[in-house]
Amino acid sequence: MPIDPDEYYGDMLEGLAAWFASPFVADLRATVARFPAPDLGNALNRNQVASKRWLVDRLREAAGERFGTITILGGWFGVLGAMLLHDPRLAIRRVVSVDIDPRCAAIAESLNATHVRSGRFVAETGDMLLRDYPPIASGTDVESPDVVVNTSCEHIAAFGDWFARLPQGQLVVLQSNDYRGVAGHVNCVSDLEAFRAQAPLRPLLYAGTLPTKRYRRFMLIGRK
Repeated sequence: MPIDPDEYYGDMLEGLAAWFASPFVADLRATVARFPAPDLGNALNRNQVASKRWLVDRLREAAGERFGTITILGGWFGVLGAMLLHDPRLAIRRVVSVDIDPRCAAIAESLNATHVRSGRFVAETGDMLLRDYPPIASGTDVESPDVVVNTSCEHIAAFGDWFARLPQGQLVVLQSNDYRGVAGHVNCVSDLEAFRAQAPLRPLLYAGTLPTKRYRRFMLIGRK
């Protein structure tokens, strides 16, 4: 009898969700059933997950464990939001995931259904280049800072214009890469120093490189 791949992998995810008592795996199972989009698999591939795990770990080390609102630009299907909110080491008030692709919001909310119900996850459709970023108020809560995350810097041709919109003092996490073999990668950088020059942060809390099979990913954490 031929095997239905959707049922086959769906049953495995249901079993894992039950075995590990994992709300995330349960949300993933429901999302795969509702949105069988092939690029959802790309959002969860080894390189994507590794880069996001790296981000979560280094953000905790560089900026602490308590955060206000984390705004993720180019949030895609909400995988990073889920990883942040399900990390037991972190206390995050809310994650807002923003993407210009109108397909993404419904999938991101499904993948983060547990935190949508509690009001801790919101998905929005919008262009980061048109978004307003409120100024950093005096007396900002340094124990639970708000954070702007942009892991898609290589996709922004007008990167300088976007960076200029950020208020002085904003805590940011930025990622780019040197993978020029993708049509949408219009703003790759050759190395970490080039990325630092493109996005000067003071203080710079972290700068690092994550090698992958095909390219290197670069990350900066600090305040503009």
